[in-house]
Amino acid sequence: MDWANHRREAHGLGRTQEFLKQITYGGNDGIVTTFAIVAGFAGAQADGAAQIGALAVLIFGLANLFADGVSMGLGEFLSTRSAQDMFHSRRAKELAALRANPEEERAELTAILRDRGMDGPDVDAAADIIARHPDFVADLMMTYEFGMMEPEADNPAREGLVTFVAFLIFGAVPLSPYFFRPPDDTTLNLSVGMTFLALVLLGLLRWNATRENLGRCLGETVAVGTLCAAVAFGVGRIVGG
Repeated sequence: MDWANHRREAHGLGRTQEFLKQITYGGNDGIVTTFAIVAGFAGAQADGAAQIGALAVLIFGLANLFADGVSMGLGEFLSTRSAQDMFHSRRAKELAALRANPEEERAELTAILRDRGMDGPDVDAAADIIARHPDFVADLMMTYEFGMMEPEADNPAREGLVTFVAFLIFGAVPLSPYFFRPPDDTTLNLSVGMTFLALVLLGLLRWNATRENLGRCLGETVAVGTLCAAVAFGVGRIVGG
């Protein structure tokens, strides 16, 4: 069975939910790191340390946007690929252990079933049945003993691309006022406002996918971005001073 399609069709799992991790990770990092460039320049300029033009902000901002975006996308690709490799390596060792020490592994299976709430004679009966299917036992061990989920539905290239695109889209927001205006206080204020709106939108996407507490989804997203921007602005003032 194609479990990726099954999750989408039978359980109403949308694309935002399917790629929530990559969108949140890439989008938040794109907003924060790109605004850090803007805030860092603004902090340095606030002390009169440099007369920085909009072109300089855009050059540094765009260079950072694409360099970090590629790094993030490739990092997600390698991370997903590494998780798949680790899963298959660990699962192969578990299958070898099932062949070498079946009684020890059966005892572990029984303990897992008890931990999951099964008791009485049902435990031994279930363990006897499941033990006849080593692949199924290995999958149970991977989930409940090692906390590792089957990664076959993950596509490293696709998830890396989603991370890259999310980084570029959200990361371009803090820079957008500098395409049309000189780097004055009004432009900085516009960048701050648009950055805030981008963080709110990212928080709303997270809330729409999870349906968790709206205030928490928005608050955490905005708070992380605000903290990083404040640090960048402060560093700019210190270095510029």
